[in-house]
Amino acid sequence: MFRETARRFFEKEVVPFHRDWEKDGVAPRSVWKKAGEAGLLCVAMPEEYGAAGSDRIASAILIEEQSRLGLSGPGFSTHSDIVAPYILNYGTDAQRQKWLPGMVSGDLIGAIVLTEPGAGSDLRSIRTSIRREGDDLVLSGQKTFITNGQCADLLVVAVKSDGAGGAKDITLLVVEADREGVSRGKNFEKIGMKAQDTCELFFDNVLLPSSNILGEEGRGFPLLSKELAWERLQIALGAVATSAAALEWTRDYTQSRKAFGTPVSEFQNTRFRLAEVKTEIEIAQVFIDRCLEEVNEDHLDVTVAAMAKYWCTELMGRVLDQCLQLHGGYGYIWEYPIARAWADARVHRIYGGSNEIMRELVARKL
Repeated sequence: MFRETARRFFEKEVVPFHRDWEKDGVAPRSVWKKAGEAGLLCVAMPEEYGAAGSDRIASAILIEEQSRLGLSGPGFSTHSDIVAPYILNYGTDAQRQKWLPGMVSGDLIGAIVLTEPGAGSDLRSIRTSIRREGDDLVLSGQKTFITNGQCADLLVVAVKSDGAGGAKDITLLVVEADREGVSRGKNFEKIGMKAQDTCELFFDNVLLPSSNILGEEGRGFPLLSKELAWERLQIALGAVATSAAALEWTRDYTQSRKAFGTPVSEFQNTRFRLAEVKTEIEIAQVFIDRCLEEVNEDHLDVTVAAMAKYWCTELMGRVLDQCLQLHGGYGYIWEYPIARAWADARVHRIYGGSNEIMRELVARKL
């Protein structure tokens, strides 16, 4: 029933407008409000904050339904299943009461703010910093590649204390985007994921109360490490769902398209390619379902999450390339969903930690 609700919402409130949002580079705030009214934001948050009080399986269904329709935006999963859990799991009761109801309703849009121009998968290299000024904090620095960056109201930002060195000195802050000194760069014109806004953020001596710290000062790195397993599984979930959608699009296309008077689907090459794709997707789905059970019980191993992220996104790359090829020249036309999905897919091997880093994490446990 929940899957059907999610599918109807995306089909009615997102699909008809998605092409316009791709041109604009951002989805309007109105769709966030509609998602909140439909109970589709932060579904895994407790009922006391106005949420459904569901679990991460419901979150996974939303990710799958959005992916299966080839929708690159809005960035609901970043908001609901990356930003909100940091506030729920590591915030004080006052912080949770202050911010989570607005995130559930869609009045507040969240973004996770980690990457910098000189620091991507290696968070030890971040330079954005805070310094003490009496009882307050002063935040300075620059971040980049921020999903929801143009429309976000709440920013969970990774920083270092002024003069700090190692990873253990990372601190997580919640920064309201309307504070003086917070500014946004222009929206990036990306290869894909065009309906999801991505930009730089600048912090010029932003004054914050110490009460905006999540957890303890200097103790942010373990919190990031714990939450990254679920973030990486989300990427893997979307990758498998997108692969399954690409298979359906390609099956339908090859059945209707003829070459030399014969449907393309009847050529052995087509049948064998699609058989291979179907088999690999089924294998991936079994793995992902097991990981989902484990994350829902809060014991997904971080190394297994790295395996899932790297292998499923590599699979998606192979599947979409094969499926685009079977579309022939039409596969290269933006009007066809396979073309947009192919462009959207490429970044999945980069964000959430590059696949090279994922392999490194797995190798360390051998």
